[in-house]
Amino acid sequence: MDRRGFLQVGGGGLVSLAPALAAGRSFRFGVIADTHIIDGLYRGPENSPLDTESIRKTTERLTTARDFLNGLEPALEAVFLVGDYFHDYPSPDPDFYFQNETRLDRAKKLTDGFRMPVHVGFGNHDYDVPEMPREASHELFRRKFGLNPYYSVDLHGWKFVHLNNFLGATWDANHAGFNKRFGSLGEEQLNWFEAELEQRKPAFVFIHYPLLLIAERERADYGLPGLLKKHRGTVRQVVSGHWHKWAEFGRTFSVPHLVMAATRYDPNAYLIVEADRDGAGHRFLNLDRVDWNTHYSQPYSP
Repeated sequence: MDRRGFLQVGGGGLVSLAPALAAGRSFRFGVIADTHIIDGLYRGPENSPLDTESIRKTTERLTTARDFLNGLEPALEAVFLVGDYFHDYPSPDPDFYFQNETRLDRAKKLTDGFRMPVHVGFGNHDYDVPEMPREASHELFRRKFGLNPYYSVDLHGWKFVHLNNFLGATWDANHAGFNKRFGSLGEEQLNWFEAELEQRKPAFVFIHYPLLLIAERERADYGLPGLLKKHRGTVRQVVSGHWHKWAEFGRTFSVPHLVMAATRYDPNAYLIVEADRDGAGHRFLNLDRVDWNTHYSQPYSP
């Protein structure tokens, strides 16, 4: 079976590549990830020549993606950004960001240029643990962007959830389990997420780290994979970033799971999704343009 056929079957009837839903019964939204905006204070270099080249073009590439998504018809009703909004902190002092114009301000100016709301989640480069407490990053996001560490958005009967995999023990510098290569949510966020899913609205879930890197259990048998399995009839799709390349996990984690590439490397790295207002299904409009396991995708042609 080819990938197109797999996606048709793997979604259990929820993800479909069938003809577009009838006008008026559907809406469209976009997803982007890993924008990594920098400013004049950035010095570098990164870990490889390609990484260094890409980081210096993040503003240009996000602008190109934004202008394309702004011009789509029918218009997107929202865009969700799956973390790494900007690239690291030039200072560990929170006051610095109110005394200087930085990459935080540049990132906000860029996303303010979208014609639809942009809902941003946290990535690992949006923190600076242990040099800067997580609480300081949360305060900056609240004051600069009006955003909480995790939250949900309700739209046309669907729930869109931005989870934060940097709030558990793996990102607590004072915990024996501290290891930033892996993500964890913390019990408070897990309880909140389960309460959100108990509303039984069809849900898209955004989380920066791919599920392969998320702690299986955080307290006894309680963890994100178990919640996804328990609520697999409600969670219609999980989308992650972080790897900067396209990857597809099918139902390895009980629910459909995609990892998407980064606008940092390719302005065509976006997802365009059409969803049924009744919650019956959704479909990706541009997965056939994706070059899997690479940074790249071909532009979407409506």
